[in-house]
Amino acid sequence: MFSRSCANFIDLVSENLEDIPPSPITLPRVMTAPGIINELDGDGSFDGDSDVHLNGNRPRKIIVANALPLHAHADAKNGGWCFSLDEDSLLVQMKDGFSPDTEVVYVGSLKVDIATSEQDEVAQKLMKEFNCMPTFLPLDLQKKFYHGFCKQQLWPLFHYSLPLSPDHGERFERSLWNAYVKANNIFADKVMEVINSDDDYVWIHDYHLMILPTFLRRRLYRVKLGFFLHSPFPSSEIYRSLPVRDEILRSLLNSDLIGFHTFDYARHFLACCSRMLGIDYECKRGYIGLEYFGRTVNIKILPVGVHMGRLQSVLNVPSTSMKVRQIQEQYKGKKLIVGVDDMDIFKGISLKFLAVEQLLQQNSDLRGEVVLVQILNPARSTGKDVLEAKRETYLTAKRINDTYGCPGYDPVVLIDHGVPLYEKIAYYAVSECCIVNAVRDGMNLVPYKYVVCRQGTPELDEAMGMKEGSPRTSMLVVSEFIGCSPSLSGAIRVNPWDIDAVADALNVAVTMSDVEKQMRHEKHYKYVSSHDVAYWARSFVQDLERACRDHYSKRCWGIGFGLSFKVVSLSPNFRKLSIDLVSSAYKRTNRRAIFLDYDGTIVPQASMIKSPSPEVISVLNNLCSDPKNTVFIVSGRGKSSLSEWFASCDMLGLAAEHGYFIRWNKSSEWVSSTLLADVEWKRMAEPVMQLYTERTDGSFIESKESALVWHHQDADPDFGTCQAKELLDHLENVLANEPVEVKRGQHIVEVKPQGISKGLVVEKLFSSMVSNGNPPDYVMCIGDDRSDEDMFESIMSASCSPLLPAVPEIFACTVGQKPSKAKYFLDDNVDVVKMLDGLATASSCQRPKNSGSNIQFSFEAVS
Repeated sequence: MFSRSCANFIDLVSENLEDIPPSPITLPRVMTAPGIINELDGDGSFDGDSDVHLNGNRPRKIIVANALPLHAHADAKNGGWCFSLDEDSLLVQMKDGFSPDTEVVYVGSLKVDIATSEQDEVAQKLMKEFNCMPTFLPLDLQKKFYHGFCKQQLWPLFHYSLPLSPDHGERFERSLWNAYVKANNIFADKVMEVINSDDDYVWIHDYHLMILPTFLRRRLYRVKLGFFLHSPFPSSEIYRSLPVRDEILRSLLNSDLIGFHTFDYARHFLACCSRMLGIDYECKRGYIGLEYFGRTVNIKILPVGVHMGRLQSVLNVPSTSMKVRQIQEQYKGKKLIVGVDDMDIFKGISLKFLAVEQLLQQNSDLRGEVVLVQILNPARSTGKDVLEAKRETYLTAKRINDTYGCPGYDPVVLIDHGVPLYEKIAYYAVSECCIVNAVRDGMNLVPYKYVVCRQGTPELDEAMGMKEGSPRTSMLVVSEFIGCSPSLSGAIRVNPWDIDAVADALNVAVTMSDVEKQMRHEKHYKYVSSHDVAYWARSFVQDLERACRDHYSKRCWGIGFGLSFKVVSLSPNFRKLSIDLVSSAYKRTNRRAIFLDYDGTIVPQASMIKSPSPEVISVLNNLCSDPKNTVFIVSGRGKSSLSEWFASCDMLGLAAEHGYFIRWNKSSEWVSSTLLADVEWKRMAEPVMQLYTERTDGSFIESKESALVWHHQDADPDFGTCQAKELLDHLENVLANEPVEVKRGQHIVEVKPQGISKGLVVEKLFSSMVSNGNPPDYVMCIGDDRSDEDMFESIMSASCSPLLPAVPEIFACTVGQKPSKAKYFLDDNVDVVKMLDGLATASSCQRPKNSGSNIQFSFEAVS
């Protein structure tokens, strides 16, 4: 038997993180709010509530991403480096969503290799001129981190591609994962160089930095931390194949707010948390939250938008107007369809070409009239899959052009070179239709940009020969597997794998009436213009501020090692129950009441062996041998099981089925509650439960004398939870006029008599001791689940009774560090048994012959 503290060391070894370099800088350890400095951290450089004051109280946002929003090139004349801000970067554009007095600091890598001797100078220059803190990763580490783990393993997996064979993707490599961990740790060090923990908010972007929240939370327990995933999050069936799945999930849960583009992505993440970590979510007043060790991790669902001002400014530049005239002249009399995609295997470019081929094959009148202009952005990753996709793209385009083209006309035009933004915008503005046919994509802003460009500006209207105020039209064909699809209700949504359906959609798009195109365009433009990048950033930051409001109202503990680290955030008065504190009170008191839950408290919850160990029996007998003690097991278990398991405990009191049956000691009879003698309601409830049992594989019914319990812990987590909600509603309707209550617990739905609870039985036992002239001066109550919270509440209420000559010493203790009505906690059942054994040893009295408790319990007397 080992405690959780031992398990933490096992976690540390399994993480294989011993080669993570310590932080190169040391920050002053200053306590800025009540808390406990983490004694488990290795070097102690960054403990829970230390901070660095750099900029007073000016609000700041620290934006952390894989790459800084900078252009960089070597200065050939003067040597050194030249840098400029990338105005097209989302990280720059999102500043419009912040208040004007907000300072923004960027942390990320540069896209160029800087020599070690130049790094300090470059870092100072970037911080001074651009508020950018560069993370310089060694070349080998950068390759393994970005091109290795990020692009070869995470990126394909998040786009639903599994490495089924060596020729189909890269298998998991531990060395690449270690590089990912090291790189994230370096990013954390750089964040710590610029952060002021009291005022700053940290916003992390995308899958490159998914474990960064853990490294930051280790250093600053109350760091205000948001994370936004810009890629899809796969279903649990895909994600569960990742060997480091739990480490990534737990790291993300160290954030305060996690953002996703669509509900589908958020739903997949929540399902993974439920299936792999056993954490369920709740919806409260429109917000989704997961309770994680006393902290509420909020979930945000909002697609990112475009920067309207940036697009409109490029629409007005002379080079755009010139390119528009050139395109109009080149494709005069043609219906232009535009596609802009990165060159990778998930953009569905070849499928798009096949749909165009099908369109021309089935509609001879469109031959010579329809042209697809496909702009290929450079591939962001390398490998044989990218080369194969590019080869297939070219071969398919050539075949279509050879079959349906003619001199001066190619149905498919490939533009495979660097295309400046103004040129792309010119194609958007001229094209009658835009198609995005990706088989899987995080968001994809191409449709949004197309809609804005089709709206035009007065300068562009003049270049295109359009009258001012003329109707605007646009037409979108979008894959249902991209993030922007749910937002574009006027688009034609397609399954990119269904070539016929995509061809039909293109036919509808190019032949649709202008009135219909205008209505769809107006609907899209209204949404895109109001949900721009500033709206997205402002909304995320507002939710992040709301999620962090109570950071300093609770006390924090850091537990776990490596990537299993998490922060427990609980009431300021909540602390671990020490054996010294409890023994001191124990020795100076004479009438002690000890109430113990069974499952999860004195025996492990997950154990297949449900009977108590010989050690537990021995400890309980030693406690009961002291005539000053009244010891009770208060459990939801049936009386037959408890009687059998504790047959050797003569003086132990038992309360079975949450107190419906009570026995003072082995020599006394079981007494049942008078609240409900008639159990005819079972005949109504059992058939309903049986129906759900037959339909839910892994579920079963537990029949007690006073209650019926439907268990679904062995069922599929999602389906079991769904069925439990339906069963609860069904039973409440069927039993509406019966004197029973239907409740949901952890993986159960229970029907039991009204008024029966662990809290009520403790009240009655308490009252019985008082009425027999033995008011307790020492009360201990230990439990681990929701039903035990009733006991804690009852004990606190009973202790204030005017019938008591003095307020007793009270120790209400929950098992596990979690939100509770108890003031104390113990880590697990091992700690519980160890503490009880310490109390038994501390007893100065031994049980004399023929002695027994002189308190006689009468259930009826206190009902």
